[in-house]
Amino acid sequence: MDALFRQTMDRHLLRQTAEIYAIGADRRDKDLWRQVLAEDCVIEGPGFTSTGQEACLSSIDALGAMFRATQHRVHQQLAAVEDDRAFGETYCTAEHLLRDRDAVLVWALRYRDEWRREVGGWRFTWRTLVLDWTETRPVTPLGQTEDMRQ
Repeated sequence: MDALFRQTMDRHLLRQTAEIYAIGADRRDKDLWRQVLAEDCVIEGPGFTSTGQEACLSSIDALGAMFRATQHRVHQQLAAVEDDRAFGETYCTAEHLLRDRDAVLVWALRYRDEWRREVGGWRFTWRTLVLDWTETRPVTPLGQTEDMRQ
């Protein structure tokens, strides 16, 4: 395969892992996360570390318990591929609709990511959530906010 084509395809697929991760979080869909998390995956951030795919999947339950709904957006991503490993940074915005009032908690964040190419595609082996700042602002929820995953 042409090296430039493979590099372009790898970058596309790495970004797709971040997009699937974001959609999986918003839909509370563990099957989507299973597609992109390695069995030995580690996810860490301020005050938490989850080790292993099953422990990481429990984060989806925590999101559902803490917030009425979420919207995660993937922005720019820079990744370097070295054979079957990749390293990079993914910028995101995560909005969390609070349970106790009509407001969203917004996180401006970056993930420091590590991936491994496995059978079936690229998977995260490590995600470190770096929180740059937060904002809380009032919103007017429209429609059904208890289950916005549909």
